[in-house]
Amino acid sequence: MSDRTVYDELGVPRVVNASGTKTRIGGSRIRPEAVEAMGRAATEFVRLSDLQAEASERIAEATGSEAGYVTCGADAGLLLAAAAALAGDDPSVMDRLPKTDGIPDEIIMPRTHRTGYDHAFRAAGATIIDVGTNDRTLGTGSTAVEPWEIEAAISDRTAAIGYVQKPYTEPALSTVTDIAADHGVPVIVDAAAELPPTANLSRFIDEGADLVVFSGGKAIRGPQTTGIVAGRRDLVESIALQQLDMHAAGDVWEPPRSLIETDSIDGVPRQGIGRPLKVGKEELVGLLVALESFLDADHEAARDRWLEAAADVTEELSSLPGVDPTLDAGGGVSVAPEVVVHIDPAGTPCSATELVRTLRAETPRVFVGADRLDEDVITINPMCLDDSELEYVIDRLRTHLAPA
Repeated sequence: MSDRTVYDELGVPRVVNASGTKTRIGGSRIRPEAVEAMGRAATEFVRLSDLQAEASERIAEATGSEAGYVTCGADAGLLLAAAAALAGDDPSVMDRLPKTDGIPDEIIMPRTHRTGYDHAFRAAGATIIDVGTNDRTLGTGSTAVEPWEIEAAISDRTAAIGYVQKPYTEPALSTVTDIAADHGVPVIVDAAAELPPTANLSRFIDEGADLVVFSGGKAIRGPQTTGIVAGRRDLVESIALQQLDMHAAGDVWEPPRSLIETDSIDGVPRQGIGRPLKVGKEELVGLLVALESFLDADHEAARDRWLEAAADVTEELSSLPGVDPTLDAGGGVSVAPEVVVHIDPAGTPCSATELVRTLRAETPRVFVGADRLDEDVITINPMCLDDSELEYVIDRLRTHLAPA
């Protein structure tokens, strides 16, 4: 593995990341060209609204949307998307958020789409209205959410519909957007981790989403503190009005018209609810460079490398008693290939939970996927491993799982 790192110099344990693009351990490896561009951006000045206007055009081209915006992470994108749906182009409403007296403030969500991340909707001032059930988990054959349940929940209090894109979510997005369009309600899609494939950049817009949110610090490999919102021009304009620095005299307030149409705004808005979520010039530039590289990358070649690495892990672990590794080619919850490792505590020196605790306590720390410990399962995701780290992970797993 690499020599002494900056984290070693700081006295902070570094991490070998075998769990994928997890924010809690730093996301992904930022692209070198993005780092170089950020360094150059740091030495000069630029009006951020001009830079966001350029970003808007580039994101629109990449996603097939009307406009785009760079946020400080995908969750910030969800908050800003909700704020746009709540306030529209009304500066007085923008000024009141998160108070929503007298305006539609409900965001409808299928119950099975709820996650901890939708706190961002509530932080903007929205009230989430759950629809559907969890009947599918009972094995009855019933669907979790029927389209009519979403439509029945729409009222004059509805500001938007929230949709989390995963392979298992239902109804289909196109079904939801058709219902929403009939009632003039925007649909906000959380697609933070749904890259690759590159086609997903435009897929959700093509299926009728009004705003879609991606992480900039996962597969795109931009700065970890970036996200992308793409969608309707009027909603992106509302995001800009609530996030950019609005501390300006009206007589000299002239933001770029491609981003903000001042003729439709009754005066300069106050600093909005999104102002604490500001994005620096360095992160903006880094994200744009990373996005360009992501669009140009050979994703099939990357997938082949990940498959080969996952196959190596599977082969190395398959000879251990009590260990059952299976290669999952991806396309489910994980966008990349990964190895699903079932550990039989009766046949191995430690349980899956004990293994995860031990690996995380080592120096360097080793993080493997730990979302299925209740099933005695860990996962190995090769997306963020170089060759030497892959060998290291295999060695640590064999050390702890091999018979004494």
